[in-house]
Amino acid sequence: MTRAFRFGVNMITNGDRSAAIAKVRRAEELGYDVILVPDHLGMPAPFPWLSLAAEHTSRVRLGTFVLNAGFWNPVLLARDVFTLNTFAQGRLELGLGAGYVREEFEEAGLAWPRPGERVTHLTDVVHRMRAEAAKLGQSLRIVVGGNGDRVLRLAAGHADTVAFAGLRTTPPGSAQPMEFITWDELGERVEFVRKAADGRDYESNLLVQNVSDATDSAPDVPAMLGGTHEEIAAKVRTLRDRYGITYLTVLEPNLESFAPVIKLLREQ
Repeated sequence: MTRAFRFGVNMITNGDRSAAIAKVRRAEELGYDVILVPDHLGMPAPFPWLSLAAEHTSRVRLGTFVLNAGFWNPVLLARDVFTLNTFAQGRLELGLGAGYVREEFEEAGLAWPRPGERVTHLTDVVHRMRAEAAKLGQSLRIVVGGNGDRVLRLAAGHADTVAFAGLRTTPPGSAQPMEFITWDELGERVEFVRKAADGRDYESNLLVQNVSDATDSAPDVPAMLGGTHEEIAAKVRTLRDRYGITYLTVLEPNLESFAPVIKLLREQ
């Protein structure tokens, strides 16, 4: 059975209280299913922001996309997560990742762990959240996002939603710190998770970096959606039909520009 589409928007800019309230109300009005906040220095603080969003919305779910697990002690994180989930009446979706920006660890005064250590810590956090949810009798959707084998294997085995990254980090010394993955590379990652899940049911997500009406200048990669609203809707259906991706997240600057695509897909 094919899952219904879901659409999220990741809020990445700081602002005052009234601006934040206006944004979450607008997202709900436009038909988004999930309002999300990332976990980067210089961007909104996830838990205060989502607590405010919970007060001023009624239908949308709320989530982190994604928390940098390396910033968090699992026990203290559980306190914040389940308090917020209670206040949000069970609407929280906890997104988790291993953390990939070395400069943010250094700015926060934290040691920069080796990749394996970061994934091990992420695994510990996921298991702690599952255990606390069972202990408290709360329902909590867990999203695990990333691109590497160990993170995606963890997601395949334990996450409700596997969030595929449309970007990947490049080797040290590269001209750019991140690069887009291709359609073929996305297909390989999707197949890797399918095999690792071994029949376990999960939802698949993709983070879209930009939505544009331009088609000639944008690279033809999964994380960039360009064209008319109808053409973008066709690409979203391709993501579903070819790769099983039914949950798309766009960034806050695309809040308005992606909304007509949501409407088209809901009507079809």
